Amino acid sequence: MANIIEQLIRKAQSNKQRIVLPESLEERTITAADKALADGLADIILIGSREAILDKAAQLGLQHIGQATIIDPATSPKTEEYAQLLAQLRAKKGMTIEQAREQVKNPLYFGCLVIKSGDADGQISGALSTTGDTLRPALQIIKCAPGITCVSGAMLLITNAHEYGDDGVLVMGDVAVTPVPDANQLAQIAVCTAQTAKAVAGIEPRVAMLSFSTKGSAKHEAVDKVTEATALAREMAPELIIDGELQADAALVPSVGEKKCPGSPVAGRANVLVAPCLEVGNIGYKLVQRLGGAEAIGPILQGIARPVNDLSRGCSVDDIYKMVAITACQAIAAKGE
Repeated sequence: MANIIEQLIRKAQSNKQRIVLPESLEERTITAADKALADGLADIILIGSREAILDKAAQLGLQHIGQATIIDPATSPKTEEYAQLLAQLRAKKGMTIEQAREQVKNPLYFGCLVIKSGDADGQISGALSTTGDTLRPALQIIKCAPGITCVSGAMLLITNAHEYGDDGVLVMGDVAVTPVPDANQLAQIAVCTAQTAKAVAGIEPRVAMLSFSTKGSAKHEAVDKVTEATALAREMAPELIIDGELQADAALVPSVGEKKCPGSPVAGRANVLVAPCLEVGNIGYKLVQRLGGAEAIGPILQGIARPVNDLSRGCSVDDIYKMVAITACQAIAAKGE
């Protein structure tokens, strides 16, 4: 279990990315920032008053926050430039420059504008903010990756069942964002989850499109959607090793995969699981986590042109620290480095 986390950390340290933490006065966030700076995990950008941030760090006994880049929207020479950029990006929605100047006072918007301008590589929020508050500026400013219209969330599952996935490591999507994807959206989720598996978990993805049917064993429109999505995903990413529709046991267990789907490059060997809808994905990973004792890391948001990740409001300092490493690895992959 520690291995994959250590790999993530080493990868982030070896190619330091500029990660924005807009909730800079939140205690867990600033503590995680201090640890990330101490370990050389990333170049941290904090949004807010320099005096307030350094005062907070002193109160908490943090030693490394002075190494962070601190940008105060109230005094930054780039604030007007960012406001102009926001007004331009939202002009078709009727945003005026006055409204943009007001909006950039919001650290979550400001951070996304820093990324859009090329001055940062990724952002993490959610210790204080809702998922909607985290996603809204990302979609309005950074927008989706080329060819993608559907944002989704993947979960990195580190299990004690080493015979499955890649030594017990699997990635599952969508577990967080799109409730009932159509076939095209499901195909996008499959491709994005495979990319996350490669960028974050460092595994060569073998993608199983999950269903209650394996290769026509049941007939239903829900099954038809999965088979159509599998074909569309192959068109989107011809190099991708993907198969479906597969039941979970056929996807994971070699003997079952061989029996139900002989000759499949994925059956019995899947390390990326794509749920047919959010309901299944969310329930599925939580069952694995609670009943199976797996460590679940995420959700890792995917489909945005540059990584913007959402935290649970119940997150720990360690959760935020790991998400800095994950976001950095996504940023490295997004830039093709």
